[in-house]
Order: sequence, then C-alpha cells, then structure tokens
Amino acid sequence: MQRFSKIVLVLITLCITSCAARKDIVYFQKDEVNQSQANTTYKTIFKPDDLLLITISALDMEAVKPFNLPVVAFSTTTDRAVGTPQQQSYLIDNDGFIDFPILGKIKLGGLSRPEAIDLLKSKLSPDYIINPTINIRITNFSITVLGDVKMPGRFTIPNERISVLEAIGLAGDLNMSGIRNIEVKREENNQIKSYQLDLRSNKVFNSPAYYLQQNDVVYVEPNRSSSQDAAYNKNTGLFISLGSVIISLLTLLTR
Repeated sequence: MQRFSKIVLVLITLCITSCAARKDIVYFQKDEVNQSQANTTYKTIFKPDDLLLITISALDMEAVKPFNLPVVAFSTTTDRAVGTPQQQSYLIDNDGFIDFPILGKIKLGGLSRPEAIDLLKSKLSPDYIINPTINIRITNFSITVLGDVKMPGRFTIPNERISVLEAIGLAGDLNMSGIRNIEVKREENNQIKSYQLDLRSNKVFNSPAYYLQQNDVVYVEPNRSSSQDAAYNKNTGLFISLGSVIISLLTLLTR
C-alpha cells in the first residue's frame, strides 16, 4: 500500500509539472486585448543607410526623365553598356540626406513616406514637373532574429511591413522549451532603444514594437533550463535523466 501511494505521488508530481510547462509555452493565454490600444497602424520612418528607390512620373514623360536616372554597366573592352539598365537608388547618409538629381541634397532621414513624398513634390512642382506622382520604396528593408529560435538569421522584407510574430515565424518559431522574454532592439534618434514583449500575454499587440522597423533586431532569450543545457553535452544530459528515472523506480520498488 505504501508503495502504491508513492507511485501515485510521482504521477501527481508529473501532472503538476506538465501543467506548469504548458503555462510556459502557450501563446496569448492571459490578458484581454484592448482594441483601443492595439497597434494596428504602421508607419515607415526613413533612416540612415536606407537605400531608397524613388520613382517619379507625370503626364509629361520628358520632364521626369532627369529624375529617373538609369544605372548601367559598361564593358571594359568595348566601352558599351551591357545588361539591363536598372533605376538609380539613393542611400541616406549618416546625416539623413540623399543626393538627388538636379535638386541636390535633400534630407529624408527622420521623415515618414508621406512626409518625404510631400517634400519632393514641393521641390519639383511647378518649377520642374506639373502634378508629379512619386513613389518611394526601401530596397534593403531587413530585420534580424536571434536567440532561442529554430532558424536565426537576417531576413529581407520586400513589402516593408512585418510584425514581431511574423518575424518569429520566418525564423521557424520559438524552440518549445518555454516562452521567454522577447526583446526588440531599435535605433531611434542615434540611440539604441529596447522593447520587452511577452508572447504569453495579449498585450503584445499593444506594443510599439509589434510592427518592426527596418534593421530591428529581435532577440529571444533562452529560458533557464536551455541555458543550463547548453553547458553540457546533450548525450550527457540524456544519460543523467535516464539514470535518475531508473534510480527513482528502483527506490520505489525495493521499499
């Protein structure tokens, strides 16, 4: 009877442990979503080292040609253009400026896309182009996911819009050893700012870091057991676990 009671106690302990583990791995299990505070909008802010593709169009196509310069490669032997011409892109320098044809230095760093478009329109119309249509796209928009995920790495985002959940999905999701603190590192006003997120809570949708900016770094912190396991050989840990189970069973059966 005493032996039976001990076995039951072991089973109850295992159940409690499994319940606790479930609390550590289930997403969005607590807190209600406050729809009034949910981060449903996204705004791109241009930053230094962004590579911008700026396309200008209008009814007068001849007028826009000087502002849509092609990039071509030349053969060293024939001195002729080779390959398919590509449209010129513009790198924002450390001070936030691009060097644009005819207009010269223009500061786009720190502006949103609508603000940058309005600025260019004010400089182009009506002196150079009447009613221009302007499109600006970041060609090197990328984010990095590091830490306890299945496929850490740097990812290029073609549409410039990605949430932290989508970024973790690109990295193959978290390793199922328990949800840990998620930290987003972001450069703002020449400073590195950190945002903490907890995927167990629906409050993640209210975070200003829910939608990522270009060059953001998402770091998934390993939990305590993962950190300890990293110090040991995986086979060693397996043998230790098996040995502990065997010893426990022998102790129960011999008493």
